Amino acid sequence: MSQTVLIIEDDRRIANWIKVYFERAGFSAEIAYDGEAGLSAARRLSPELILLDLMLPRRDGIEVCNILRRESDVPIIMLTAKETHTDRIKGLDTGADDYIVKPFNPDEVVARAKAVLRRVHSEVQQVLTGGKISLNLTTQSVTIDERPIALSQTQFALLAAFMRHPNQLLTRDQLITLAFDNDYDGFDRAVDNHILRLRKQLASGGHQPIQTVYGAGYRFIVED
Repeated sequence: MSQTVLIIEDDRRIANWIKVYFERAGFSAEIAYDGEAGLSAARRLSPELILLDLMLPRRDGIEVCNILRRESDVPIIMLTAKETHTDRIKGLDTGADDYIVKPFNPDEVVARAKAVLRRVHSEVQQVLTGGKISLNLTTQSVTIDERPIALSQTQFALLAAFMRHPNQLLTRDQLITLAFDNDYDGFDRAVDNHILRLRKQLASGGHQPIQTVYGAGYRFIVED
């Protein structure tokens, strides 16, 4: 499915011009010609990216950006004929992810949009997967077969360390370093208790991904 770009731009020639280039690049593109219509379209479409002109009728770009930032984390690139340092700072401070001054090359706009999407997705989609387990580092959530499970912060940190090093033997000291960067006040043996509780949470359908290697440590098993 193609990603949707919403273009909020009152200059119809520029808006249609940008739309053509994004569609050529494989995006789905929609246009709104004023700030009020742009807000409505953003709420209706939930686009992956918004190109937002600074000078708009009905609601200007700064106001629109402020409202959108209260409602979502959608990436926003400001488009404007203004090129003063103050205007750029104001746009970025409002919550825009990038800022492009007119006149511009539409190929550059598409390239900058792809760069913003790559950066945002790398930040948002910090997800580790191993077998049936999915761990989202951003939302601090864990699911097994899409079923959410509740973990303490210590259990979450330990599981993240295991999932970053699948099928590897990890000693207690290694786990403490990987999970807590040595910022751990408990005793080494307390890690065993945390892992015991974590194992109970992860046990699913008779399968236990964390194996104890007696006298050595633990191993998180991910089957092919």
